[in-house]
Amino acid sequence: MHGVGRVLGMTAVLFAATVLCVVANALIAVADYAKAGFVQRNSAEVRVPESALPYLATLKLAGAVGLVVGLSAWTWVGVAAGIGLVLFFVGAVVAHVRARVFHNIAFPGLYLLLSAAAVTHMTHLAAGS
Repeated sequence: MHGVGRVLGMTAVLFAATVLCVVANALIAVADYAKAGFVQRNSAEVRVPESALPYLATLKLAGAVGLVVGLSAWTWVGVAAGIGLVLFFVGAVVAHVRARVFHNIAFPGLYLLLSAAAVTHMTHLAAGS
């Protein structure tokens, strides 16, 4: 029984991380669309043009919506959305490293971690485990 409790505990943690990933990506997408000051400053620092912000916001929002669809209906949509978010945030971390902007690299790193947890959770759901 101890092993079952561990699995259920991990499932709860991964579910919570997936929900947090949805909320975090939806909120940062709104900030991107609104061209919030901190978003503009960070984008300029890592040499991402301001004109790219709406497109990047759309990718983040699509990932969040895809995770919700995966949680509620079609799990493979959630898997695909999670993979897309992982790739997106790998790119964000690479952009920070390339620009040598390390003082706030924890933020895309945290989004990457949440996205990886979401992919793990969605994959477990899709596999029926």
